[in-house]
Amino acid sequence: QVQLLESGGGDVQAGGSLRLTCTNSGRPFSAYHVAWFRQAPGKEREFVAHINKSGGTTSYASSVEGRFTISRDNAKNVGYLQMNTLKPEDTAVYYCAADSFVGNVLRAANWKFWGHGTQVTVSS
Repeated sequence: QVQLLESGGGDVQAGGSLRLTCTNSGRPFSAYHVAWFRQAPGKEREFVAHINKSGGTTSYASSVEGRFTISRDNAKNVGYLQMNTLKPEDTAVYYCAADSFVGNVLRAANWKFWGHGTQVTVSS
């Protein structure tokens, strides 16, 4: 079983940075793909970034590529999302997701395990 907990959200001004952490207290993280999604008020949950089990492959939404970096430390059972050059449109609740097998990583419905989310608010 996987139990995910996000942390590191907060309020930041445009241009600033935050690092989100996804901590897994269940089975070893190395058995799971990890992704970050976000959901703004009134909008659907959208894909942000994905990292494979070993950490050797990553993918990003076009809206964040070049500004966000996903990483993981399997020895510590944690995943990270480094967010730089934040924009007001990045404001959302950010969720960590994990699964042992994922077909289309872009679809939230394909991910089995979720954290409760952490709020990120970027002011202009």
